[in-house]
Amino acid sequence: MPEDDDFGGIDVPGMEDIARAEQELSVHVERRTYDKPVTVVEGFDPEVTDVGDVATTLKKRLGAGGTAKETSVEVQGDHEDRVKDILEEEGFTVE
Repeated sequence: MPEDDDFGGIDVPGMEDIARAEQELSVHVERRTYDKPVTVVEGFDPEVTDVGDVATTLKKRLGAGGTAKETSVEVQGDHEDRVKDILEEEGFTVE
């Protein structure tokens, strides 16, 4: 048990929400092959956030394909504004 852990390893409710809010994410659109737009979300901490779950949520809500990388999510299409709104609803801080 680490000495600076005041809770002795206890799972404290709400800590995940705090950790999400502390991550500052950036959202931008890149043009890929054949000038197709891809919305890229970067800045996830993989130790705190399951990037795969976030990618699944975004893809379902946007009705688009995409993929999860280690610290980023890519969604097919230009969804910059909608992605920002969804991430803020999920508790993340977006630039």
